[in-house]
Amino acid sequence: MHRFRFGIRLKLVVFSSFLFAIPWLGYQYVWELETYLRIGQEQTMVGTARAVATALHERPVLFNSQSAFLSDVKPGTDLYAYQIAYPIQLDGKLDDWQEYQHLMINYGEPYLIDQVQDYDPQSLRFAHMVGQYDRYLYAMFNVIDDKVIFRPNNSLRIDRNDHLQIAMTDENGQFQRYIIAPYKAGWVNAYLLKNEIESLQPDKPETRIQGQWRNTADGYVIELRFPLSMMSSKIAFAIVDVDDMVSRKVEYTIGTANPSQEDSLGTVLVPSPEIENILKGLQYSNARVWVVDKHRRVLARSGQIQRSTGVQSEVTYANKQSWWQYIESEWLFPLYYKILTKPPADFVDELQDAYALKGQDISQALQGTPSTLWRISPDNKAVILSAAHPIYIDKKVMGAVVVEQTTNGIRTLRNKALEKQFHFFLAVIVLGTFALFLLASRISWRIRSLRNETEEAIDSHGKIVGQILPSKANDEIGDLSRTFNSVLVKLGQYNAYLENMASRLSHELRTPVAIVNSSLDNLSGENQSPESQQYIDRAKEGIGRLSKILTNMSEATRLEQAIQNNERETFNLIAVLQGCVQGYKQVYPLREFTLQLDNKSATNKVILSGAPELFAQMLDKIIANAVDFSADSSVINLSLQHTEKHLNLQISNIGATLPENMQHQLFDSMVSVRKSQSSEQAHLGLGLFIAKIIAQYHQGDITIHNLQDHSGVMVTVSFSL
Repeated sequence: MHRFRFGIRLKLVVFSSFLFAIPWLGYQYVWELETYLRIGQEQTMVGTARAVATALHERPVLFNSQSAFLSDVKPGTDLYAYQIAYPIQLDGKLDDWQEYQHLMINYGEPYLIDQVQDYDPQSLRFAHMVGQYDRYLYAMFNVIDDKVIFRPNNSLRIDRNDHLQIAMTDENGQFQRYIIAPYKAGWVNAYLLKNEIESLQPDKPETRIQGQWRNTADGYVIELRFPLSMMSSKIAFAIVDVDDMVSRKVEYTIGTANPSQEDSLGTVLVPSPEIENILKGLQYSNARVWVVDKHRRVLARSGQIQRSTGVQSEVTYANKQSWWQYIESEWLFPLYYKILTKPPADFVDELQDAYALKGQDISQALQGTPSTLWRISPDNKAVILSAAHPIYIDKKVMGAVVVEQTTNGIRTLRNKALEKQFHFFLAVIVLGTFALFLLASRISWRIRSLRNETEEAIDSHGKIVGQILPSKANDEIGDLSRTFNSVLVKLGQYNAYLENMASRLSHELRTPVAIVNSSLDNLSGENQSPESQQYIDRAKEGIGRLSKILTNMSEATRLEQAIQNNERETFNLIAVLQGCVQGYKQVYPLREFTLQLDNKSATNKVILSGAPELFAQMLDKIIANAVDFSADSSVINLSLQHTEKHLNLQISNIGATLPENMQHQLFDSMVSVRKSQSSEQAHLGLGLFIAKIIAQYHQGDITIHNLQDHSGVMVTVSFSL
């Protein structure tokens, strides 16, 4: 299995990943800075709310005409006049009220004032709301009535039919009542009633109260308008239902409050123009400001939350885009904003039409403690910060100022800071990684060069055939190169000494051996006793063995020198094999030799380039080993197989097998696996080493292995054609 290589370049690239800690630290720093900016924004908004509240402290006139002094507010009775964006067209079609439908209040059984019989929801119920535009108060009634009864044409009474009662306190605080009771659908005006509480007699028409009565499939619609100047803050509306055309008795009366009793009137809260004038200058403060009474109802407001971004962060660009801006907009920013988030251009504002506010900050402010609150818009696009501060009148909290801003400005500044930091981080990472990669490549190249020089200096047999050039670099790799050069020079000198040692020993020992041998010959020529002759024969036998050892030791050296000086020639391999086999049969009569040729080799000449006498010497060494490791009368087989690219010569014998751990070492010098040696032969383990040298001279490769059935050994010599 191939093992993954974790090289120097890859290591440095991996270690360079720690450079990503730089943008992470910068990113955390910017986030921490944003936290401090938010704290600063929070303190600034509290200061703004305090400044606005200071302008409203101890000014009861701003609250007297409102309902702020009520101890409790009853929904449906104490009304709120919403700010209407455009004037209402009094046509009874309710088209102008569509965007305010969610603010309408449904009146039914809980708001019954007079009840003659059991209540039937299909007989009478209505939806109602009031709004304020400019100096007028608008009101609408969408009435569900199963029978609409108008006032008879010749009737002077205005209470024996379906009608609308209005009660209010005028600008002087006087209790006034009005009735709208038309003869038919269409344009309507009100009648001012006389002061008798029990009487519903009209005193005079009130043309300031005007509107439209329009019949519908399930009832009728009334749209009204009257000036805010004709009322103070108390008001009540009531729809009176008459269903019997004959008796014309009142069946039900449903309303916001009882219009016949001044004490039971509800209130209508109209946003204060005086407070709005005070807040008018705050529309340039980049914030939305609310003023609420102690019942949390909105008295005035200024600004829009979508534009209240807090910190000003407008970005201006040149008309002509530069190449760097093009790269930023097309490549870098899209990458950065995979992580960053852009502040939304628009988001859902749940308080857009709010007439009452709620929140922990307002609750604490109405208890006398300034407070802040962070909240998220319903669509999770914007973070909104609100700060509330109490308003005091006679040491009592009468309301609160609420200032709101989004964090879009801070988020924009954060994004711009991170954009610039990301430019720097990206440059540092890219350039740093590239520099480290170049450094790693340079180091890796120098190490690989040193490795290649080392491998080329020593061949596959361990001989030193080249040298390592010492590096001039004054660093660790240069030191290593110079050390390798020094070691290789010393090893070359030592190997040269070892290579010449055999020939030197042979040269130096041959003269003493010749002297001893001649002396023994002289002794043998003289008459010796049998006992002395025995010692002389044994000495001559030892001298003969020593001479053969010296001959074998110098044979490999002489062979290498002969190969270097020998000129190549082409020869017929088949003829050499046949001649050698005939000679082996005579030299080794106790063995049987066979030569097998494949069809291609038998019909064609097999030409080989080299030296036929050296090839025969190689065969002699292999056959000598085969004879030594085989039994008498056994067969030694030579087989020649010829293919398109290779020529394989196989020599096999039946006999002892090779140890498993020695098959690759037998071709080394001085290696032998003989368990016992003949007294007549000296074996130094040089035979197969010489055979390998000759095979390599003929561009061949030699291997040895046991037969598959472990009955013997096979030597294979393969030549490339």
